[in-house]
Amino acid sequence: MNYSAEINSEGFSIINNVFSENEIENIISLIENKTADNQENDTFRKSQDLFAIRQFHKEVPETLPLIFNKNLQDIIESIFGEGFFITKSIYFDKPEKSNWFVAYHQDLTISVDQKIEAENFENWTVKQNQFAVQPPTEILENNFTIRIHIDKTTKENGALKVIHNSHSKGILRIENLDFETEKETICEVEKGGIMIMKPLLFHASNKTTNNERRRVIHIEFSRQQLPNGLEWSEKTILN
Repeated sequence: MNYSAEINSEGFSIINNVFSENEIENIISLIENKTADNQENDTFRKSQDLFAIRQFHKEVPETLPLIFNKNLQDIIESIFGEGFFITKSIYFDKPEKSNWFVAYHQDLTISVDQKIEAENFENWTVKQNQFAVQPPTEILENNFTIRIHIDKTTKENGALKVIHNSHSKGILRIENLDFETEKETICEVEKGGIMIMKPLLFHASNKTTNNERRRVIHIEFSRQQLPNGLEWSEKTILN
């Protein structure tokens, strides 16, 4: 399978059997140990429909040697090349009875350490001292995201839906997509598998209907230097 060609043409690819059962169980154990000790942490978000850990790779750094096993390192290098670093990570835990759903959207913002005006950097926001900004389109076009599936993910428990090749059209309003002609796929992934996607790929997820939990580690990557002294706020270089 030529994953690089598939990601370029479709905007995403699914690769199963990246992590062993034992590796997944060890990752789960490290997350549970951390969350048991830190229920009041500012980077944790908890509701009846979703538990999330922002800046996951900084909050639970013990997981990184397990996440970046030889399989994942080889996949990244063979598809994208060398020199990539983490720019953002989030752990999502969608409980068994979750009504959480996300409408179709593109991932248009990056996290930076401070607000510095720069050309074509716009729509600034700040939450809990975390600055986010929409960068120039070419930065988003050259980044990628890997979603690591800790549970089997199906259409019944909120697997992502995507619009094929929508990443190639630049930044769009959803109403400018013709759903009569677009190809939509529900991205079912086995436990221990990954989904690789481009930030500009339109994606969404439905509510859970089968009482099965869905846990995903979402990691964004870049190898680009930002201008004017801007820095990625969560930048972590991989050894």
